Order: sequence, then C-alpha cells, then structure tokens
Amino acid sequence: MEYYIADSAVFIMGTGIEPYRMITIPSVVNELKSNEASMRFELARENGARVEMPDERFREKVLAIAKKTRDCDELSVTDIDILAKALEYKDSSVLLSDDYAVQNVARVLGIEVKPVAQKKINDVLVWQKECVGCRRRFDCGDVCPVCGSSLKKRRKRKI
Repeated sequence: MEYYIADSAVFIMGTGIEPYRMITIPSVVNELKSNEASMRFELARENGARVEMPDERFREKVLAIAKKTRDCDELSVTDIDILAKALEYKDSSVLLSDDYAVQNVARVLGIEVKPVAQKKINDVLVWQKECVGCRRRFDCGDVCPVCGSSLKKRRKRKI
C-alpha cells in the first residue's frame, strides 16, 4: 500500500487523500494553528491517519544531504523530521509538501514528492551565500566575515 507522508500544508489546505493512508509527525500537528486545519487533522486521525516519530537514523541522513545542498538554514526541525519520516517509508510513500527546501532535499534523497497547492520544483539546487557589499561568496553564515555586510542566499548550481 502506498502511504502519504503529510506536511502541515495537507491539513492547512485540505486534500482528497484517504486518511487511512496518511502518516504525519507530532511537530506537524503542533504547527496547526487555525481551527480549520486542526479540525481537518482530527477528522483524518479519526479515519485512520497515523502520527509517528521519525527514526533518528533517518534524521541524520536528511541532515547530511541538507548540508550538501545547503538547505540547512531553510529547514525547520519539523521539515527535517517530515523528510526523515518520508525517507523511512521511501519505497512505499509520497511526501506531500509545498516547501521548496523540503522538495529540494527530498529529490536528492530519491523521495517522491507531490505538492499540495504550489508548483513542484523542476531542478535540484545547491545554494550559497553572497555578500551584498563585496560580492564574495560563502557556503554559510549571515554576515560577511570580510566586510561585515549581510549575506544573501543565491543559487550556486543545479544538480
């Protein structure tokens, strides 16, 4: 059976996915702020949706790939956990997420992704930071170590 690993967008936007095939994580449930999203989650839960903790081994694999693509700064703990859960069910699941950083890392991990309301990404990207002052490029950080200006995220290359 194919499962759907549900990010918060599933409950915020709503989908026609059968609840008994849905799996999410506790931190997604904690992100649901509106009454409508909470109600959609509760209805899904009553109809068979599961909430599972991600395995730490899969979290570590997600973090390693996110460091390579340099999406670490963009991914929240919830994003990392939902990717870990999708990786755990990789051969029998589809990850439902609108988050572009999540989709980017998922594609590198070989996880099938389906957006909920946004467009799907076309290319896998590796990011870097560029100083707005001196234009030097760095792999990470928020402030240029050379001139002290802020660093802006920019695409380094496609994978």
